[in-house]
Amino acid sequence: MRVGVIGLGDIAEKAYLPVLSTLPDLDLRLHTRTPETLRRIAAAYRVPAEHCHADLDGLLAGGLDAAFVHAATSAHPALVTRLLEAGVPTFVDKPLAYTLADSARLLELSRERGVGLMVGFNRRHVPAYAASRELPRDLIVVRRNRVDTAREVRTVVFDDLIHVVDTLRFLAPGTIEHVDVRARVVDGLAQHFVLHLSGAGFSAIGTLNLRSGSNEEILEVSGRDTMREVYNLADVVDHDRGLPTARRRGDWTPIARQRGIEQLVLAFTEAVRTGVFPDLDDVLRTHEMCELVVTEVEKLTG
Repeated sequence: MRVGVIGLGDIAEKAYLPVLSTLPDLDLRLHTRTPETLRRIAAAYRVPAEHCHADLDGLLAGGLDAAFVHAATSAHPALVTRLLEAGVPTFVDKPLAYTLADSARLLELSRERGVGLMVGFNRRHVPAYAASRELPRDLIVVRRNRVDTAREVRTVVFDDLIHVVDTLRFLAPGTIEHVDVRARVVDGLAQHFVLHLSGAGFSAIGTLNLRSGSNEEILEVSGRDTMREVYNLADVVDHDRGLPTARRRGDWTPIARQRGIEQLVLAFTEAVRTGVFPDLDDVLRTHEMCELVVTEVEKLTG
């Protein structure tokens, strides 16, 4: 399978290429506009020079069976459009775009062309998160903390809060009927968000603090006198009527597997082979909720 990797920044280098390079049936092709980065990554993963491209036209001319897009979010619409129009099944880091309109257009293009498209919501593949769907989930809490990363509202919502939004949607045990949004914005920069989703018999609360004292993510799922806590996608503490049981990730568990990246790569390559891709409507609903958050915060702060 001829697989293009577009954008060779941190997410590609640290998360995806270590997985892709171990799969024996993949023939990697690289694209970035930065020559030095292209040379360095090609050397590290033994990609021949003829499979390294500083322009997208050259990459497409060589023929692709699939592509991974790890470029900046602002570049997603143009890149994904080119790939889908060229008939290349495409994996793209979340979000699809910074606006709901662009995201919806790309999803519709995928449908119109009959070309597979998958968005990288890795939390859905984190073992401890996926297993939490089997537990009672009357109350779901996701707390995501960052250090000194206050930014413009739309950018933060679609690049960072989207993790919280999609995790709450993924774990919600029923239809979300109510959405409440609160935020603190200072001089146009988002400081924190609080999101409350609810439906019949459950509440799901998510927070993103961009001026916290720590970089961390904590999930709590509880109901029927049980609770599961997951720290930083890895360490799990289960509570049953007051009795805690702690489980740390195995010392030899690869980080890519712990964070759901390995599972995402395997799911996408299998989808390319079978032609069966995840539900695009579900992808759109997460982007719709992010757009709703932006709108509500603008009302609160405008």
